[in-house]
Amino acid sequence: MAKENPIPVRLKEARKRANITQKNLGIRIGMEINSASARMNHYEKGRHTPDIDTLQRMADELGVPLNYFFCESESSAELACLIAKLDESEKLTLIKNLSLEKE
Repeated sequence: MAKENPIPVRLKEARKRANITQKNLGIRIGMEINSASARMNHYEKGRHTPDIDTLQRMADELGVPLNYFFCESESSAELACLIAKLDESEKLTLIKNLSLEKE
């Protein structure tokens, strides 16, 4: 059985958290004013899946990392956002600490 596409749920969550309407998000990422709301609605309902470039523009506009949209659980999505805020040295330290815990 195929897994459910996490993109629609994550997109809606991130958009609502950013307090942006479907139409405004669509316009901000370069969609035509007349079709922005409908196109975003199709993405959030899972009728269509945005291509990777569109998804990246959405991520940038909503302040989430691209991988956030692919997280299957809430905890993974939250971790993706927190990790994205770390600088490279902090990420390396986190990797080291998590690797040590597995040993």
